[in-house]
Amino acid sequence: MSAQQEDLTKIIEELEQKCLALPDNIVAHHHLALVYRKAGRTAEAMQSLKRCLEIDPHAVEALINIGAMHFEQGELDKALAANQAAVQVNPALAQPHNNIGLIWQQMGESDKAIEAYTLATMNDPKMHMAWINLASAQVMAGNFALAVKAAKEAVRLEPDIPMAHNNLAVALYYHKDFQAAKKSLTKAKALGYAVDPRLVEAIENEL
Repeated sequence: MSAQQEDLTKIIEELEQKCLALPDNIVAHHHLALVYRKAGRTAEAMQSLKRCLEIDPHAVEALINIGAMHFEQGELDKALAANQAAVQVNPALAQPHNNIGLIWQQMGESDKAIEAYTLATMNDPKMHMAWINLASAQVMAGNFALAVKAAKEAVRLEPDIPMAHNNLAVALYYHKDFQAAKKSLTKAKALGYAVDPRLVEAIENEL
């Protein structure tokens, strides 16, 4: 057992004792769920998150984490339901809207993904991942000018995020601005992004 695993085991034991002593303490159960998840104990993490909802059916962070776990396991319908429940509790949050966008995009529903990502950016205009994802969904839908706009906003917010530059390069390529696409892709690569060699070749073929 590694030192990190030993530390996690110790933390889990302490939190389990705390949850036994304070069975209605939602913070303790939620913290335990997060540590279970980090330790790879997914079933126990899910059980602790569901306990949070038993204590408080409006525990929005628990709903978001339940959705994330279902998404990781490929259970898209359950992930969607959990995030939609989070939105029902607090429609002003950005994260569940962004998560809903990811789920719809995974399902091939670009228009629904765009709607969800747009709500995320409206709720939190500084959420760069929502802009990055929105750019991807706009490309998927064939809205290349809007994809460029979204990707540029992501780059403006977080100029050192390589994925933002990569998604801008993709959007610019489809928008037929090949010189700008090459520049953005070069920046993405310089920041450590594993750029798609097919995109590199496609841009070079247009120059």
